[in-house]
Amino acid sequence: MAKTIKSAVSDTLDDLTKVDFEKFCHQLLDRREPPRVKRNKVEDKSRLQVTDALVSIFTEEGALRVTLEILKQIGCSEEAKELEEATGGNSSKPAPTDASSASAGAAGGTAGDKHFVDKHRVQLTNRVSNIAPILDELLDNEVIDQETYTRIRALSTTQDKMRELYIGPLQAAACKKIFYDILLKNEKFLVKELSEKD
Repeated sequence: MAKTIKSAVSDTLDDLTKVDFEKFCHQLLDRREPPRVKRNKVEDKSRLQVTDALVSIFTEEGALRVTLEILKQIGCSEEAKELEEATGGNSSKPAPTDASSASAGAAGGTAGDKHFVDKHRVQLTNRVSNIAPILDELLDNEVIDQETYTRIRALSTTQDKMRELYIGPLQAAACKKIFYDILLKNEKFLVKELSEKD
């Protein structure tokens, strides 16, 4: 595609009116599902700085998904459509690997162009057994909040708990890195076995 996701998101935010940009930032801060965006990442920031925050918190692919979602919520459907066209309409497909998304996971758990946590999603969901300390550490590291922690703990099976982590907090690259480090501590033999298959 002609543009990277990051530059397309940045261009879209640049095209918003001042009022629409303020609405966008307000909706971004209002998002309930993790990872939450901190006020200091958005308030009084330029459009480029907000784009950088989106990509660092959600990864490029996640930033595109969240941007499209918010644009539609604030009534900027035309801008959302243009953004989808500019990025090849790939908000539901994996983003191409580029330097920024590769470096996001390069600190650990990256297998080729796909993060270890994503690559072994099915195996991890089915085979992680030591979930309680993993959830405790995710809470301590602010990957999940107390409400999410309580909700996940209440689920009956480990598989359900893992699935809930994948559909929420494990969307962001930074959260995947923390999760991978926690897995290394609590499920090191499983991680070793899956790593050897890469």
